Amino acid sequence: MTAPLLVAEGITKRYGHVTALAGADLDVRAGEVCALVGDNGAGKSTLVKILSGVEVPDGGRIALGGRDVAFAGPLDAQAAGIATVYQDLALAPELTAAANLFLGREVLRPGLLGRLGFVDRAAMRTTATDRFAELGITLRSADVPISSLSGGQRQSVAIARAATWADKVIFLDEPTAALGVVQTQRVLELVREVADRGLGVVLITHDMTHVCEVADRAHVLRLGRRVATLTGDQITVTGLVTAMTSGRTEEATS
Repeated sequence: MTAPLLVAEGITKRYGHVTALAGADLDVRAGEVCALVGDNGAGKSTLVKILSGVEVPDGGRIALGGRDVAFAGPLDAQAAGIATVYQDLALAPELTAAANLFLGREVLRPGLLGRLGFVDRAAMRTTATDRFAELGITLRSADVPISSLSGGQRQSVAIARAATWADKVIFLDEPTAALGVVQTQRVLELVREVADRGLGVVLITHDMTHVCEVADRAHVLRLGRRVATLTGDQITVTGLVTAMTSGRTEEATS
């Protein structure tokens, strides 16, 4: 078994008198889809924010690639190889799919024009087209504005952007929320494709059937702690719900 890319141990976080995380643990390996599940208030969002550099933990340890890290902000996490795709996607609707892939990382034209700040749109378009094709993302064109795409296509562009710039771990926060059946299936296939390319993918979702479909492992949070890690045949809707509600696995309750 390979060593984890990302390890979080004993993570704590309090907001005043409210304890959001009470010693939470998480580990993610390269090439796997790792689901993070739990009821509302279990601490999923807080843990993701900490591992994405948005929040600073009160205690605990985070290691990335075998080395302890501390993120002062999201840019630190991004520089370390972590990307997060939130439900709002953070896409620019008036820009093209290609431009969104390079948003904040625009390629400049060579020579004097580049030094003057002119963007090389042709180079970005070519790279984006190749990247979308590699991941099996079908768009009419990389030049179409994001606002003209379906919800599933927008989600795919956001995931592609994360997979392009992260080289270790991607967090996906409810990537199939508000999508239709066909669009949901395509996004789940893309999640699997990204993991198969060697990244660690953390899927945060309330849909247990999606966890059963694509997750290699499932970490269950309850009251700010990890109470179970399910693998293989353990990952069933019943098994997940049992762990979420009781803090125990099916085997422990049988």
